[in-house]
Amino acid sequence: MTEQTTIPTLDGAGEFPAYVARPTAQATAAIIVIPEIFGVNAGIRAKCDGWAALGYLAVAPDLFWRFAPGAELDPDIPAQLQEAFGYFQRYDADDGVQDIEAVIRWLRTSESVPRVGCTGYCLGGRLAYMAAARTDIDAAVGYYGVMIDQMLGEARAIARPLMLHIPTADHFVGPEAQAAIHAGLDDHPRVTLFDYAGLDHGFATEMGDRRDAAGAELADGRTRAFFAEHLA
Repeated sequence: MTEQTTIPTLDGAGEFPAYVARPTAQATAAIIVIPEIFGVNAGIRAKCDGWAALGYLAVAPDLFWRFAPGAELDPDIPAQLQEAFGYFQRYDADDGVQDIEAVIRWLRTSESVPRVGCTGYCLGGRLAYMAAARTDIDAAVGYYGVMIDQMLGEARAIARPLMLHIPTADHFVGPEAQAAIHAGLDDHPRVTLFDYAGLDHGFATEMGDRRDAAGAELADGRTRAFFAEHLA
């Protein structure tokens, strides 16, 4: 079952929209699906639906609700891609982490789901890393997260399991940034890194020109096993 809902902000002063996919039985764990810069589009909703089919309560928050509520863009359409880049420039990731923390609180209190993980893509991958460092989320996964190399000083605060999927041909996260991520995180006891040789940014999208089916299936299988272990 799917629905649109609203979730109270962390300070209680407002609320923001989110897409929710519910499993057929009462969930004991939840997955927050953190979107790319394209909003809660069909691909993100499909990811939520997939987690619900596996028995998780899945939630995708609207990251851009403060200035572009309901934005739903297609990265394969050039004008919409440029629109998404503009949203990224306006977006404050610190606000995003607070929204993720608000979803965690909502899941554990209003929905009575004790264990919560998150998986994020692109901007969402960065937010998954930040959530691992700044919140009490139980497990986090980031796909091709941007700007993580600039936030490695926060790694010492990561106390719960974090997995990062890194395509080596990512044209937004270049070789120097990837090398910095490995240097900063390879020895971290709570962090697991996987490289995907020759794959580019967006390889694990559910649909569209960027998807690499083999790479997506490999990464998603690792993510499913990760959550099965750490959210059990």
